[in-house]
Amino acid sequence: MFTCTLIARPGTLDPALVESLRNAWGGGDAQWLSPDEAAEFPLAAIPANRWDVWADVQELGVDLVIQHSEGRRKKMLLADMDSTMIQQECIDELADEAGVGDRVKDITARAMNGELDFEGALTERVALLKGLDAGVIDHVLNTRITYMPGGAALLATMKAHGAHTVLVSGGFTAFTAKVAAELGFDENRANTLLVENGKLTGDVARPILGRQAKVDALEQVTARLGLSDADVIAVGDGANDLGMLHRAGAGVALHAKPAVAAECDLRVNHGDLTALLFLQGYARAEFAAV
Repeated sequence: MFTCTLIARPGTLDPALVESLRNAWGGGDAQWLSPDEAAEFPLAAIPANRWDVWADVQELGVDLVIQHSEGRRKKMLLADMDSTMIQQECIDELADEAGVGDRVKDITARAMNGELDFEGALTERVALLKGLDAGVIDHVLNTRITYMPGGAALLATMKAHGAHTVLVSGGFTAFTAKVAAELGFDENRANTLLVENGKLTGDVARPILGRQAKVDALEQVTARLGLSDADVIAVGDGANDLGMLHRAGAGVALHAKPAVAAECDLRVNHGDLTALLFLQGYARAEFAAV
């Protein structure tokens, strides 16, 4: 058995669309997870025209996801940070402060779209930050970093139901530590910017945490907790997230680069991070207070 979930911005999911699709696909009764925002219905099989319909409803501002019904509620969340839990790329914000923003943003965009080797792109960008006052990190955290909508509700609700939460980033520990603490992640992993005499050296500690490090985090944490890949919901937007998105029981491409989204069956382009709760079958009335 499968479940089809439709998610849109609050107040914009047309009940007529839900009923039309349910009837066309011979689905079971629809259940509204949030009025005019999220609904789901059961399906006996994945329709042959799934992706054609997906493209059509995307034009209406609606995300459509079909997945196995069994085991949808996950016991672990593995999340990317940059452009996923926060709305920025932390290295781009540091680069703006260092006066090399445009050069670094171009490299970041190409790396996240899979056009460049992640480790090489990271070291090239960090080298451009050499000599930047380390105090700029706190300044960026306090003035430039904003959270992706829905993140606090996602964390609070999954933790209230016993899930373990891990923030894993190709960015930097100076950022993941604060983001993890503020949102309530149980643990975080990232790269460490090297500092000497109060200045960035233009390098990061080795080994560099890239695509494989996110897969390693999934393997190590699930083994420690006695969980399986199927117990994990992972979310990310860049090419270095694809390893963990493919391995997790539910790998969600959130507002992802086109080349990344194309490799994932679970795509959220219009909803916020609460979409990950709807995909697990949580109704808005079940969301934990934040």
